[in-house]
Amino acid sequence: MADPFEVRMRFTTQLQHLSASVTSSQKAAHYALKYRDMDEDLHSCILEQLERNNMNNRANIMYFIEQLCDMATKENHLDYVRMIQRDILRVVDAVAPADGSGAANVKHVRRVLQGLQSKSVLSAETVTEIDGSLKERETHPAHLDLEPVEGAEPGSKSRGTPRGHKTNGTLRVDKRQIEQRIEEDRERNKRLRESMWAVNGDDGEENGKFWDDASDTGEDDFLGAEEELVERRQMVAAQ
Repeated sequence: MADPFEVRMRFTTQLQHLSASVTSSQKAAHYALKYRDMDEDLHSCILEQLERNNMNNRANIMYFIEQLCDMATKENHLDYVRMIQRDILRVVDAVAPADGSGAANVKHVRRVLQGLQSKSVLSAETVTEIDGSLKERETHPAHLDLEPVEGAEPGSKSRGTPRGHKTNGTLRVDKRQIEQRIEEDRERNKRLRESMWAVNGDDGEENGKFWDDASDTGEDDFLGAEEELVERRQMVAAQ
């Protein structure tokens, strides 16, 4: 029998090292389902890591939650799904806090919420209600400032403002976190584009029309995301 403490620590480590790749989320979800007899304890790990890690990692955990719910449903272990349904507001508050410090995560929260709705994990009413509060958070004055911290270098500790420290109501993150976010957003946008091509190509014109009518992710979203990545790259290069 596995040691509960060791299982918890290994799962926590996996959550802390999640990336934007599907493989990363699948590996952690497989682990959670392997030790499904400890589901409540592992669910508490998810909540703890959402509230303790930086905003990049919280976004990754948000996507992992969608993966976990999908895999748990397929394996008919719905306890994980029920716990996510119960704590979804706490999850959203951690990934995109009401103080505006996670404004850059709002679009990712929306994507996951839409995914959970499409998988019948969340109702349309719940998603609509949460989306109403997200509109305020993405325009909050305390918007995420992607300016590198003074003296910070990739892979090094900041000698200026501490990483993730709030200054004059704005959350400042270091250069390493900016570069990490650029890479992860590029990976997600690539997968979204591939998904759109797959949907459009499966059944031709009819399926393409369905995508245009039903999806909130369109060409403008991709162009906007690419422009955002270019701006962030220019900002990093200028430092």
